Amino acid sequence: MMVRPRWVAALLLALGVAAAFALLGHWQLERAIESGVVVERSTEQAQPLAEVAQPDGGVTQVATGQMVTADGTWVAGDETLITTRINGGIQGFWVVSHFQTEASASIAVARGWAPDQAAAEAVIAALQDAPETGPVTLTGRFLTGEAPELPDPDGDSMELTKVAPSALINLWADFTDGSVYSAYIVDAAAPAGLDVIDSPVPEVDQSLNWLNIFYAIEWVVFAGFAVFLWYRLVRDALEREQEDAEAAEAVSVHT
Repeated sequence: MMVRPRWVAALLLALGVAAAFALLGHWQLERAIESGVVVERSTEQAQPLAEVAQPDGGVTQVATGQMVTADGTWVAGDETLITTRINGGIQGFWVVSHFQTEASASIAVARGWAPDQAAAEAVIAALQDAPETGPVTLTGRFLTGEAPELPDPDGDSMELTKVAPSALINLWADFTDGSVYSAYIVDAAAPAGLDVIDSPVPEVDQSLNWLNIFYAIEWVVFAGFAVFLWYRLVRDALEREQEDAEAAEAVSVHT
């Protein structure tokens, strides 16, 4: 039965379908493996900010966590207090400044951390009383900007807990228009009166995509089912043929 032309052609069709399903399973498996491959990034080797990201645009995953350098100047008077920031497991305050690159692009910079609000505000007052003038080279970790927060109607409307560039530009007195990064930099150094902010090396996600693995297994099952379906069709055809032969033989006996 299996070697009859009709069923040989059906077998070739089933094998073709099974091969297509197997290829789809192989593709899904490759995607799962690719998602689990560790991409080595030299995040601790500082790169020029202009080579890592551009202003007025999004931040790629590769750029996030990269140590960068930038030449520019501090914009005096644009210091901001950010509350509820954890440093070494202790809640405190960040001082965030406005930095303008040589290309006239603005970016927020987390300057340092203080354990209490009075110490942070004292540093802000000192930076405003004695502005840092002249060009500087900034080195720090480039991070994605945080989402802006909604004002708390029951709290201090001026209190900020997020480093959101879209909100900070509304507080910068000298910012009217121009390019701005949708990210911020955590300064690798800190001005007097502040502690350096903890900025650990970004963790690498090594987890496999189990959904792709499930799909790969599913396609293999479909491939096996295509061959099994051919076998069942042949078996059913053989059984019907045998039943017909037995019925014909029974009729001939009676006659």
